[in-house]
Amino acid sequence: PAPVPLGALSMRRLSGYLGLAELEPESKSPPAPLVAAPAPAAAAGAPDFSLVSDPAGGYAAAVGAGSKKAQASAGKVFGLGILAGTHIGFGAYLAVAIGAACPGLHASNPGLQKMVFGAFGLPFGLFMISMTGAELYTGNAALVPMAWLEGKATAAQVVRNLGASWAGNLLGSILLAALVTAGGTLGEAAAAQKIAFGKTHEPLLVVLVRAVLCNWLVCMATYMSLQAKDTTGKFVAIWLPISAFVALGLEHTVANMFLLPLGILNGADTSWTEALVHNLLPVTLGNTAGALLGVALPFSFGFGAVGKKLLGSAAPPLISDAARSFASSHTSSARDNAGNQATDLV
Repeated sequence: PAPVPLGALSMRRLSGYLGLAELEPESKSPPAPLVAAPAPAAAAGAPDFSLVSDPAGGYAAAVGAGSKKAQASAGKVFGLGILAGTHIGFGAYLAVAIGAACPGLHASNPGLQKMVFGAFGLPFGLFMISMTGAELYTGNAALVPMAWLEGKATAAQVVRNLGASWAGNLLGSILLAALVTAGGTLGEAAAAQKIAFGKTHEPLLVVLVRAVLCNWLVCMATYMSLQAKDTTGKFVAIWLPISAFVALGLEHTVANMFLLPLGILNGADTSWTEALVHNLLPVTLGNTAGALLGVALPFSFGFGAVGKKLLGSAAPPLISDAARSFASSHTSSARDNAGNQATDLV
């Protein structure tokens, strides 16, 4: 036969000229691209390895924690409240021993002295509570009402938990103040005397406002620590707001349950009655308002029952499940595509 240019031969005709077995019919479809098809989205229920919950998940965790606290008996809450009082007391003890014992720094750089006073002490006290499950009134004042707002607790359970935790915190704080005084590690305790006197001689409105601001930050620390899933994340979430409220000079009722008795036992010019009437009771009221107005109600509006009632039951959550699923699958697919493409090219 007449010679045929090699470029004009198809694979089928070439195999005939060379005497090879007939190949499969040529495919008319274009060659497959190097980039692999997107990987299917992760199956529902796949393990989540993130170290922090999204905002909606954080609210659910807070409601769950509040519900669990509401179910506990008064005796259990009281006992764990004693522990929480000692934990906060240890934090305040460290703050007084270090941050409040820097008269030279206070005179030359008062801002830095306040930072030292806030950074060392109270954050580690709340961190111990977060890790051990002790019952702190100020944090419970947000978590347990959240559970009530979502129908996970009754009003009676809220009152029982808050009353038992407050009483336990008070007893634990006084016991630790007595032990610290007996230990004599504060020397003449001039800083403790000054703190106790100052806290019982402020105008009522000033005390109330400082208490509202204080527990707004404390409950944010508690709330954010529940979003974190690892120890480091919980510590950071606690340290930032707690060190801030101490440095700002705000009023925390459980810290004062330790600081006021400590000052009185060491000769402060104030009385137990003044400590209760001029500080602990109004600070408790302000702390409760801060927990409700700053944390419980706003986040229930954003992610829970309050928002559904005000916006309607059909109102979408701020971060929808569909959006989260899309973002997760999109990220997984992009990562898998990059790996598949590299493998194909090799």
